[in-house]
Amino acid sequence: MTTTMDFPAVSVPLRERVRDGLRHLPNWLQFGRFAVVGAIGYFVNLAVYAFCLHLVGVDYRLASVIAYLVAVLNNFWLNRQWTFGARGQHPAVQGVRFFLVSLLAFGFTELVLIGLVELGGVEKLIAQALATAAGMPLNFIGQKLWSFRA
Repeated sequence: MTTTMDFPAVSVPLRERVRDGLRHLPNWLQFGRFAVVGAIGYFVNLAVYAFCLHLVGVDYRLASVIAYLVAVLNNFWLNRQWTFGARGQHPAVQGVRFFLVSLLAFGFTELVLIGLVELGGVEKLIAQALATAAGMPLNFIGQKLWSFRA
């Protein structure tokens, strides 16, 4: 006769989960790939922003939106294929999640950009670079834990 026993759910404290995650080499390799994709996206963003701002003459706020859209499409494809290898889920579902997380990070980035330019008097291209870097950690956490979760 086989019996089943109910075991109480074991809750692992966040500190231990973080410690275990930091000790897991594949997490570091994945973070490295995410950083490479982020760097590529960062330069795509800045190049498109500079092109729109200086060569086309678009307002810096609109240039930022255009640069964001080009970079987010680039980053979705690279992160899906290479960083997370997340080919098991439907790309449309992942794409919507990726875009929502990216939009949240972009909103934060846009606020930082406007604050740096309007309140801080920082040159627009430098402000865009700083604002994009400031939004990166928020973006990584959301993409890893929600958009491309295993």
